[in-house]
Parts: sequence; C-alpha cells; structure tokens
Amino acid sequence: MSALSAATAAQTAAKAVSVAAKAKKRRALHAYLSDAAHDTWHQFAADNGVTVSATLEALAAELHNRNPADGGIDFAPIIERARQTDSRRRRRR
Repeated sequence: MSALSAATAAQTAAKAVSVAAKAKKRRALHAYLSDAAHDTWHQFAADNGVTVSATLEALAAELHNRNPADGGIDFAPIIERARQTDSRRRRRR
C-alpha cells in the first residue's frame, strides 16, 4: 500500500469513527438484497476483518465528505446500477 493510499485509508477510518462517535444512538438500516449482493457484502467484510455495519459507517463518511466530481470513487456506474435495480423492483409491485 502506498503512503498516499495508507493516509487516505487512515483519514477514512478516522472520519468513520468521528461519525460513529457523534451519533448518540444507532439506527437500523434495513434492505432486501439479492442473495448475491448479500453474500458479497458479507464476504467483503469477512475478507477485510470488519463487519458489514462498520463498512456501511465508513462508506457513509465517504459519501458525506466527498464530491464525486473531485475524483476517487466513480459513483456514476454505482448510481446507474442502483437506478436500474430500483426500476426493476418498482415494476414488480
């Protein structure tokens, strides 16, 4: 891991801890996922020695503090995939 990516990872972790520390109470986030998506979240967490909830906390800190136009994570394909998933699920109702 380069010094820059290590520093970025440390900053992200610090932000997640800060966000979690500021939260006086925790709230549930409930979602229905495909089996594959569910397994992917849990496998990612296990591979990295973290929990899914901690991963979501860290991701929330990134989403809160990052402007997609600034670079880094390319949110466009993620947003597009989410829109397609939402659209498919709305059609099934």
